[in-house]
Amino acid sequence: MERRHDLGAAFAWLTRAMVAAEEPVLRAHELEMWDYAVLSALEDGPASTQAELADTVRRDKTRLIPILERLEARGLLRRTPDPADRRNRVVALTGAGREVVASCRAGIREVEADLLADVEPGERAIFVAVLDRLADAARAR
Repeated sequence: MERRHDLGAAFAWLTRAMVAAEEPVLRAHELEMWDYAVLSALEDGPASTQAELADTVRRDKTRLIPILERLEARGLLRRTPDPADRRNRVVALTGAGREVVASCRAGIREVEADLLADVEPGERAIFVAVLDRLADAARAR
C-alpha cells in the first residue's frame, strides 16, 4: 500500500501555511481573514440579506454583524434597506471595497506563486484546477 499523507492532514498543513503567508497581505490592508472572506463573497454581487451572506461565508449571523460594521465604517461595503422588505439589509461592495479585494487578491496570488514555485508548471495548473473543483463541490454542500 502506498504511504502518503491523509488528505485531511495534508489540507490542514497547507491551510495553516497559506493562512500564515496571507496574514501579512491582509494586515497591510488592515483586514482580518474574516473581513477578506466577507468582501470576497460580495465580489459577484450584493447579498440580498445579511443572513444570506452569513450562510455564504459560513459564519454565524451574530458574529458577522461586527465584521459588517467594521467594513462599513471603512467604506468598503454598504448595507441598505431592502425595498421589498425594509427589515432586511442588502449588503454590497463599494468601489473602495472592490479595490481592496483586488489588491489583496494580487498579493495572495504572489504568496501562492511562492508556495508553488518548486512545482512544475503543468502539475501546478492541474493542482490548482483540481483544488478549485474540490472547493466548489465542498462549498455547494
